[in-house]
Amino acid sequence: MVFTSYIFIFYFLPLVLAGYYAMPARSGWRNAWLLLASLIFYGWAEPKFLLLMLAVTAVTYFAGAAIARAPAESTRRQTLLTGAVVACLGALGFFKYFDFALSNLGALSHLLGGPQWSVWGIVLPVGVSFYTFQALSYCVDVYRGDARPARSLTDYACYVALFPQLVAGPIVRYSQVAEQLVERRENTAQFASGVALFMLGFAKKVLLANPLGTVADSAFGAQSLDAAGAWLGVTAYALQIYFDFCGYSDMAVGLGRMFGFEFMKNFDAPYRAESITDFWRRWHISLSTFLRDYLYIPLGGNRGTAARTYANLGIVMLLGGLWHGANWTFIAWGAWHGALLIAERWAGRKSAYQRLPKPARIVTTFILVLGSWVWFRAATLSDALAYFRAMLGGGESSEVTALLAGQLFAPGKLAVMAFAVGFLFARQQAHEWSATLTWRKVAIAFPLFLLSLLALFSQASNPFLYFQF
Repeated sequence: MVFTSYIFIFYFLPLVLAGYYAMPARSGWRNAWLLLASLIFYGWAEPKFLLLMLAVTAVTYFAGAAIARAPAESTRRQTLLTGAVVACLGALGFFKYFDFALSNLGALSHLLGGPQWSVWGIVLPVGVSFYTFQALSYCVDVYRGDARPARSLTDYACYVALFPQLVAGPIVRYSQVAEQLVERRENTAQFASGVALFMLGFAKKVLLANPLGTVADSAFGAQSLDAAGAWLGVTAYALQIYFDFCGYSDMAVGLGRMFGFEFMKNFDAPYRAESITDFWRRWHISLSTFLRDYLYIPLGGNRGTAARTYANLGIVMLLGGLWHGANWTFIAWGAWHGALLIAERWAGRKSAYQRLPKPARIVTTFILVLGSWVWFRAATLSDALAYFRAMLGGGESSEVTALLAGQLFAPGKLAVMAFAVGFLFARQQAHEWSATLTWRKVAIAFPLFLLSLLALFSQASNPFLYFQF
């Protein structure tokens, strides 16, 4: 089930809200209701995947309770944490990377004269990357003393399965919502703010991300492409993935507010970034801070030598790329960002780049990010290299290219892209804009939502990009 579907908007969400507010406040009933609703939401298409999520939930809940009871700094405590981490990463690794590893080992075997291995065809459970990270954060937070163990399995399972952020984030750490799970005070202002933010996120997804996706798909699926079409295509993809994921995050945070939760802001105008370091402070903030606090800092962060710091940055970004998918293109994407982060740290704060005017730094950073999106969007490494060649003018000119240009540069699509670019530089972002409501804001959000609902009737494609990660 997806947020931008009629069954969610007109049936699931109203019924869940009605049942939630019919339950007694300040009791475990509301968490139990949210848990039941979340399990239905997650299991709607593939109920069998519920078993994996429930298994991860049970293992980490009991591991967290045992960690809390074990003496501080004891071997038992460390062993319990190690076991929980292995369980979470093992589940993620098997379902997401086993076939990838098997296919690459098979290719190597074939290259060396051995047999070609066949993959198992393992189906990736939706959202497994997100809920395994959340379960892992629970055990680590309890181990570090940043959070107390959950008061009940129901509360903890509600945290892991909470449907607003279950399948595509943001990654909500247990320490951030531990108190909210026990006691939260829902109010009208917070609820109205959540509704408005959900509407804006819905509009971003339907009115901007989906139309831009058709442009990106045409460019990356083209047999021949000139430089102008290639640059337009990757720009369309950059805008699509931003408005798709930022729109989903806005909807998730908005839904959380409707139920009394406050989740972290996941995007902070990333295409206004003045450097790649700044970009990662603004893009997918829940993931970047997770990798920083649970991987980069434990590896040593920047506390060692310069070489060690560079190595830590490279490891984190390579694993961050691999987290997005079992494909060499994602590893290349992570390596691209890792190399740029290392270069920026090596150059220092007084580099020639930092002396450029601010608009020049923003444009340069955006171009570098566009290069990374080529790796991210391409199906294979060879496809990515071919796309780079097209961007540099090495593509082929043909009647097909001319026909494609007519599709890519259609006035309607250019207008959507122009509006999307303008929206990037809005004075106030949706997260803050919706925090307090006025009648003027309601008069903007509600018609946008109605227009988005009407637009759904005419759209043939309505995917959430991050569902695949």
